[in-house]
Amino acid sequence: MYEVLSPRGEATLGAVGAAPRLSDLSGKTVCEIWNGSFKGHITFPIIRELLRKRYPGIKVIPYDEFPVQHHHASTGQLLERLDAAVALAIQKGCDAVITGNGF
Repeated sequence: MYEVLSPRGEATLGAVGAAPRLSDLSGKTVCEIWNGSFKGHITFPIIRELLRKRYPGIKVIPYDEFPVQHHHASTGQLLERLDAAVALAIQKGCDAVITGNGF
């Protein structure tokens, strides 16, 4: 007799609603968190500069002030780094977080 697992997996956590959108980023603190992929070292500074031009008084805390969320880390390492990043974001007063950027 063999135990068979569904390839679909089973939901282990319930859905959590998203936080409401901020009406404006002016005067807010935005934190960057990067997973080390796709040229964040190039794109984050550009995004940062564009945000500063568009929103007066915005404070952007760069990704290099947070632990890198490497996508190839073990689950335990990823959870530890994520917990550390969340605690640091709270400590730094983040109103919003940019968690990545795409192709």
